[in-house]
Amino acid sequence: MSPRRRNAVSIKRTSTALVTALIASAAIAQYPGQIEKKSKDAPTLRAVAVLEWTGDIGKPKKSRLVPVTIYDGQNLHDASIYMARPHPMALAGEVEYELQRNGAPIGLFDVKNAAQEMGMWVGYGSWKAMPSAKPAPPKPVVDTGFDADDDKPVLHRKHKDSGGKPGSTASTSGPSPDPDRPTLHKPKQEDASTDPAPAADPDRPTLHKQKAADESSDPVLHKHTDAESDGDHGSFTDPDRPKLMRGKQSGANGLEVLPSLLGFPPEMEQAVAVSDSKSHPEHTWEFKWANPGDEDKMKAAMEDVARAALGLKPPPPPPATRRASTRKTAKPAPVPEPESLADEKFRVFELAYGSGATMVLSAHGDGPEKTRKSVTLIAQPDLYGNPLILLKNVTDPAHADETPQMRLVDAVDALADNRGELLFELRGTSQRQFALYRILRGTAEKIFTTGGGEFEVAPGE
Repeated sequence: MSPRRRNAVSIKRTSTALVTALIASAAIAQYPGQIEKKSKDAPTLRAVAVLEWTGDIGKPKKSRLVPVTIYDGQNLHDASIYMARPHPMALAGEVEYELQRNGAPIGLFDVKNAAQEMGMWVGYGSWKAMPSAKPAPPKPVVDTGFDADDDKPVLHRKHKDSGGKPGSTASTSGPSPDPDRPTLHKPKQEDASTDPAPAADPDRPTLHKQKAADESSDPVLHKHTDAESDGDHGSFTDPDRPKLMRGKQSGANGLEVLPSLLGFPPEMEQAVAVSDSKSHPEHTWEFKWANPGDEDKMKAAMEDVARAALGLKPPPPPPATRRASTRKTAKPAPVPEPESLADEKFRVFELAYGSGATMVLSAHGDGPEKTRKSVTLIAQPDLYGNPLILLKNVTDPAHADETPQMRLVDAVDALADNRGELLFELRGTSQRQFALYRILRGTAEKIFTTGGGEFEVAPGE
């Protein structure tokens, strides 16, 4: 091939490649919102809420469910407003939540209805016990005719004569050991009675058993059949709308709705609630110390930090003792006790496998409630065995709206990645929020905060 022809072919190929690239780039420009296909194992929806109640665990007197987050596999959303039509999807009728404490399940909560309370959507429903595993059916007892207490000799057939099954008695299906020995056969069903069965009357009405509504399958991604008949639930009839896990119910009136919890009574308790469209293995967050004395050491060191943050005076040093003129040694003066911390709470978590201890301490000082300070600390052990403070929150009622008090709810896996986040309630004087903190590489990062719910303060509070 001549050099001139070779150059022409090369130019032609280059032009063809350039035209193809321009067409491809134009196609990409036409479809900038192309969605990447998700993995089959990616979670569809995962909702996190907080159940607040008064009374005994499992048998509350009053309760309410506060939605916090919904994770769609990519982003966290505020569950109090996510797909609100009018109430949010996290509080749709018959959605079932698993109640957890330290990652272990303690019960189930089925949402029945929802309403607005203190500027936030809350759900009402029923607390149920965790389903227990069904016991295995008892094995049938085979009567071999042998009595262990009877000393009379008993003859048994050989195992091969009973169809090859060891320990079984004579069987009508096995071959007879003596071909000339007569054998007895059980009469067939039609031979047992000579009277023929009466013919069916075509005019006689027959009864048919009605199939239960919840007999189809396990309650996972299934919409309740009575949703369209309920006034508020009629807003959840969108076929393209994703759904959370639905509890197995016997009907529209199968739930006993507990009375609503109002305000913040002192005896109010909180628990994490999780609803997921997929099943996940249980993951507890309890940290086990290699040396039990290390926990007391860390707690005492964090208490000193908390007292300093609250402005509590450290104990004075013991008075100096004069040297005795005799050889007898004087008794050392007793060390004064440090000032006590009121309502102190100390918890330790292992937020990921092998991640070490994450400690949370909260307390407040003595004095009138209107002026007393409160403190919350998040810490991890450093290389020298001392607590490294990752976050310190100090506030008082006068500044609670600008710097709300951090109240630990629990640890929870909000992103379905087997790593726990710390869930806090941020309570101010007239509003509150919920926030998730991720502890990673020696830092405490706030990764999500819900919208604020405002409430009125009663006179005298």
